[in-house]
Amino acid sequence: MFRFENPDYLYFLLLIPLLSLGFFFVMRYRKMLLARLGEHHLVSRLTVGLSRYKHTVKFGLLMAGLLFLIIGLANPQWGAKTVSGKAQGVDIFVAMDISQSMLAEDVRPNRMERAKKFAQDFIRTRAVDRVGLIVFAGNAFLQMPLTSDKSAANLFLKTADPSMAPSQGTAIAEAIKTAEESFGEESGNSKVLIVITDGENHDDETISTAKQAAANGMTIFAVGVGTAEGGFFPDINTQRREYKRNRSGQPVRSRLNEEMIQNLADAGDGKSYLLTDTDAVVDALDEEIAKVEKRDFEEQSYTEYESHFSIFLIIALVLLLAEFFVSYRKNAALAGKDFFG
Repeated sequence: MFRFENPDYLYFLLLIPLLSLGFFFVMRYRKMLLARLGEHHLVSRLTVGLSRYKHTVKFGLLMAGLLFLIIGLANPQWGAKTVSGKAQGVDIFVAMDISQSMLAEDVRPNRMERAKKFAQDFIRTRAVDRVGLIVFAGNAFLQMPLTSDKSAANLFLKTADPSMAPSQGTAIAEAIKTAEESFGEESGNSKVLIVITDGENHDDETISTAKQAAANGMTIFAVGVGTAEGGFFPDINTQRREYKRNRSGQPVRSRLNEEMIQNLADAGDGKSYLLTDTDAVVDALDEEIAKVEKRDFEEQSYTEYESHFSIFLIIALVLLLAEFFVSYRKNAALAGKDFFG
């Protein structure tokens, strides 16, 4: 089997015909300028040391080098082989808060987008684990069951939005219950729930529900999004862009509930994090999840390819060096010979 690991680089191949067309017009223009200087045989005597074909040769070497360089960057792979083996991992649900307060702009661009970016970066690191997605506001529902398809998980994350919620609130307890119901018996104690929320307006039974889930083998990590100072957020029920207001007409300020985030993680035998540095939180979670009991997944088969980009890069380097050392002057040994006449 043959494939390119980075096929997007192949679009740069379009440069070759474009540059070749440009070279053709430049050479025609050069010929026209030389014709203005005088008769061809007279001009030829003035440029007796210059080769008629070296421009074309050098340009050909340059384009060939560019061709092999682009193919090398695309990383051609062949010699595929099928590898089978058992994998160990955990089952992870990401519970995303989609309440209106997650649109607050105290973090840029807003809490929702910051949370999505974090969730996508985190899921990308889970090479073996199964991942599922739960969204919640006034209630919670399963957005995507556990799967090994990380691209599908990221696709569902992109669609998460407050408009999906039929009622507003922060039903974390319901999200925990939904996760418990969605884990299969085969998950055992290899169950992780990551709750991403600002913790505002949470339901009263959150902590007791988290403690019960932890007793049943689930580890809960809480990731807080927002700041203690808080920020205003748009009202999704109006067509104009204006902030959510209370009954007295004042803009509603949403603040991160750090205490609730900490209490949730403690009750779930996990840890809490504030989403100020995405990479740091992803790394910290990776270390903690590594401590969770693993389970054997079913035997998996996957295709392993061998990369051969180095061959093409070496050829490209040789061609580009050859172009650099080829002179525009005639070769004395070939003087007087017309290979194209």
